[in-house]
Amino acid sequence: MVAILEKRNDKAGSSEAASREAEGRDRGLPMVRNIGIIAHIDAGKTTATERILYYAGKLHRVGEVHDGTAAMDYMDQEKERGITITSAATTCFWKDHQVNLIDTPGHVDFTVEVERSLRVLDGAIGVFCGVGGVQPQSETVWRQADRYHVPRIAFVNKMDRMGADFDNVIREMRDRLHANPLAIQLPWGREESLEGIIDLLEMEAVGYDRETLGAKMQPQPIPPDLAPAAEQARAMLVEQIAEKDEAVLAAYLESPDVPADVLREGLRRITLSGQGTPVLCGSALRNKGVQHLMNAVIDYLPSPVEAPVIHGLHPKSGATETREADDHGPLAALVFKAANDTYMGRLALVRVYSGRVRKGQNVFNPRLRKRERVSRLLRLHAETHVDVDTLYSGEIGAMVGMKNFTTGDTLCAETAPIELERIRFPEPVIFIAIEPRSTADRDKLAAALASLEAEDPTCVVRKDPETGQQVLSGMGELHLEVLKERMKREYKVEANTGKPMVAYRETVRSAGAADHRFDRDLGGRRQTAFVRIEAAPLERGAGTSVEIDVPASGLPADFRPAVEAGIQDALVTGVLARYALCDIAVRVTAAEYDPETATETAYRSAAAMALRDAVLAGHPTLLEPIMALEIVTPPEFMGDVLGDINSRRGKVEEMVTRGEMQIVRAGVPLAEVFGYATAIRSLTKGRATYTMEPKTFAVVPDAIQQELMHR
Repeated sequence: MVAILEKRNDKAGSSEAASREAEGRDRGLPMVRNIGIIAHIDAGKTTATERILYYAGKLHRVGEVHDGTAAMDYMDQEKERGITITSAATTCFWKDHQVNLIDTPGHVDFTVEVERSLRVLDGAIGVFCGVGGVQPQSETVWRQADRYHVPRIAFVNKMDRMGADFDNVIREMRDRLHANPLAIQLPWGREESLEGIIDLLEMEAVGYDRETLGAKMQPQPIPPDLAPAAEQARAMLVEQIAEKDEAVLAAYLESPDVPADVLREGLRRITLSGQGTPVLCGSALRNKGVQHLMNAVIDYLPSPVEAPVIHGLHPKSGATETREADDHGPLAALVFKAANDTYMGRLALVRVYSGRVRKGQNVFNPRLRKRERVSRLLRLHAETHVDVDTLYSGEIGAMVGMKNFTTGDTLCAETAPIELERIRFPEPVIFIAIEPRSTADRDKLAAALASLEAEDPTCVVRKDPETGQQVLSGMGELHLEVLKERMKREYKVEANTGKPMVAYRETVRSAGAADHRFDRDLGGRRQTAFVRIEAAPLERGAGTSVEIDVPASGLPADFRPAVEAGIQDALVTGVLARYALCDIAVRVTAAEYDPETATETAYRSAAAMALRDAVLAGHPTLLEPIMALEIVTPPEFMGDVLGDINSRRGKVEEMVTRGEMQIVRAGVPLAEVFGYATAIRSLTKGRATYTMEPKTFAVVPDAIQQELMHR
């Protein structure tokens, strides 16, 4: 099922959009923007968000990340660590438009927050560091936005920093992101002498008043020494837009000096169609360029009526259903995040795609086939909220009062049910054993883990069948540290934990087939089943597929769920070292049915055993997660850094020079990079920096496999 298929052609302010609106809205549908801020860690997302909220009048003083006073980083750990851990939603108003904004984390361990935010947003701002350029997590979040077809604008931040290079960021966007960057601004000045920006549409220089923290802008003629470069950049911009937009091309053929309004309209069409990305620049920390960024949100990013029509399935018939932004249509909302509040209990953060939901209304959950009552509706601002009576189509808010829901659930009208595509989350790659410090803490620990698991889909809790230990899985060492600290602070639970361990996977090297006949007396009754299964390898990252290719005479419909359940049992437990199987195609090719002795238990057991034997016949092997590691180091430490990567079974993929620094990109097994922060500091006397993120799975060398299997 594809959630986003077709683009709309609605015009902002059209009569059609007005006919979809109910009375009581703060702003009409064309005046709403649902956007997120995405970037690599430390690119300045939260700082830019703080400036946006300040200039929009939402904040009366500017908070700083480094001081722990940023409004959007409201968790204690976010203030202490200086990073964003959980996505925070807020609403502000700019130029009479309602902007629903989500600030997302940049650290790869919390990429789930970006994934579920992009799933429900109509547009995004990609923030890039003027010095670091396109960094590993920049590529990850950009690919996530590509997957959901989210139109973007880009903001090159930190142009006041030494080594900032606007042209290099544009070049890297084109080369590494395969984007079509359209520079609509140039920096006015460089590094410490950054004065402001040069607007290529209006062809003016804009400075910012320091006494008002940049709130007062000072437009003026472009300085003579920068005028030739600005003229050349504008001519290039006009040509780039004219190549993609017929209206601008027609205006360009009449006169090369295309009016700013015509360019702006063409640029909007290009952005909404995904053919280009407007690029702005500035320094959020120095209060330069943020107002123009806000204007660009209004000018180039879509309203709900211009966003793609949402598609889903009818829960009973399986037929494709569509919903569009319409207050008078049937309710269709997606729960993109579950959160826990000390006083209100569980909150369901939702995006309303169609219809409207009122306080006290019943909503239907097609996954559970149940209805629940919404006791309160909230509009969020980080950790605070404002009660509202109604959430309208195109809005983002929170529902209170529902108990039975999970991230990815659809909430809809029972008379017009629809099930939207669920959000896909990455698999955890690291785990630790965890146990309560005392018997009295056992129940509290279980409740805390259940709450964290419900809130964070990449936090997975399970019991090891061999050791009986409780195992907590996550996306990285920092993720697990944050989870442990949250249990201590929010849930008042002390726990003992083991050392972090790698979450390996199993797969097959070649195709294998096997059958199993189950024939036993259980509970005073003979139970029989026969199943034959083939298992074949798939490409890395393909996941698993299950196909039952047996006629009803061999396997009646009533017993097929039991066979599928048995297959899932075997996929989860594996055959070599009890790691989950992945990248494998399972096909049931034969089955036998005896109406007198066949049972679901027999088919489930037969399927599990047949798959295990088929995997063993297919030469099973272990897979380990490989991390994409990027190191920025002074050249004098290159030899030590490369030698260290080789000693960790890493493979260097690329070496690039950026200014005075060397960049090394490599793939390194996760098992070899625990505690890498300390090692790289020691090797380079604290002068190198690094980032890493999950890249792929690869076959574990035979010698190491033997060690792992005999632990």
